[in-house]
Amino acid sequence: MTGATFNINATAIVVNKTGLLFVGPSGWGKSMLAFTCITEAKRMGLPASLVADDQVFLSKRDGQMIAERPSAISGLIELRGTGIVKCESVPLAPMHYAVLPGSPSGENRLPPDNDVAQFAEGFSLPALRLLPNAPVPLAILMAKAPDIGR
Repeated sequence: MTGATFNINATAIVVNKTGLLFVGPSGWGKSMLAFTCITEAKRMGLPASLVADDQVFLSKRDGQMIAERPSAISGLIELRGTGIVKCESVPLAPMHYAVLPGSPSGENRLPPDNDVAQFAEGFSLPALRLLPNAPVPLAILMAKAPDIGR
């Protein structure tokens, strides 16, 4: 990896060629939402894989933010209430969007246009908002960012 690498609590997946980094507070449902997106993508005939769950190493390479898994958790994802399960995975992938919690209270129902998630100096991604109980999260993400399915 080139330059600084840091570890964040997140879940990173790849759908088709699009990297999605699920970031939010503990208990929000990052892992379950990411797993549901992987499952939905596969049902649609799109390739989809886990990069890392719980701990994600972020770095920059050729101007792109790269997510990488710690080897100790390779191919494992924790589904709260179910346990740790195996999931098809890749060791690293470029990230294109940050998936953040939406506002269930009705306050800030419409996130700002050009919403951005900032992780550190020089580490930011366009943000997509999602409620934890979204029945078809990938469909919702693809409605906001159609390039996910391309």
